[in-house]
Amino acid sequence: MSALLLALIGLAAMSAMQIVLYFVQRARRDAGIVDAGWAFGLALLAVWYAVMADGAVARRIAVAVLGGVWGLRLASYLFVNRVLGPEEDGRYQMLREHWGDRAQFWFFIFFQIQASWSVLFSIPFLVVAFNPAAALSGWDIAGIAVWAVSVSGETLADLQLARWRARPENRGKTCRAGLWRASRHPNYFFEWLHWWAYVLMAIGYAWGWFALSGPIVMMVFLYKITGIPYTEKRAIASRGDDYREYQRTTSAFFPWFPKGTSK
Repeated sequence: MSALLLALIGLAAMSAMQIVLYFVQRARRDAGIVDAGWAFGLALLAVWYAVMADGAVARRIAVAVLGGVWGLRLASYLFVNRVLGPEEDGRYQMLREHWGDRAQFWFFIFFQIQASWSVLFSIPFLVVAFNPAAALSGWDIAGIAVWAVSVSGETLADLQLARWRARPENRGKTCRAGLWRASRHPNYFFEWLHWWAYVLMAIGYAWGWFALSGPIVMMVFLYKITGIPYTEKRAIASRGDDYREYQRTTSAFFPWFPKGTSK
């Protein structure tokens, strides 16, 4: 089966899944489930490509495991924090208010856009699953190592933030614990780093350069569409000068030593 046909079937499946989640959103009046669905969809696509592609078996197994575990971990985290939370995520509250009476129409479109984004982000999985090189190479091992570091780092960042938020005395303050001292968005950084694993695993394959879509598209999304600008706007609105000081002293994305504080 060709890569294009696999992707088109994947798109149809993601579209159907997001239609179901859209009706869940209608019933609960909480659109946060779209994020968990996006991550879960990527896990499904990784397994789908691994089963149906005709690349080397060992590398297809690696794609299924790496993409599946990463997607399920992220989906579980988003489900707990954005679906089981006490209220709808602020982004979707804002959209619901902005769209007014036509909110459900636009949420349907938005959920379908998320389905297409799942397929867009899954391109590196598809490329690696079609890589015909028979044996795992040093590049594959390097990719697996990058995956392990990135998933471990993102998990640690999420746990550190959760522990910080769980303490009542930290309400209204900015987390500077652990990895959050070196980067304002360590979870985003490790999320971006994760996609480089598949770039390494695609080296040597004629179509391997398509795997670069992962880190490139993720960087665009984080800086321009759904990530850093909106997150920091909300942080300033809720934490004011404390967050402005955090912006002044702490790297926005790449972990680095913090600057001296003015306090």
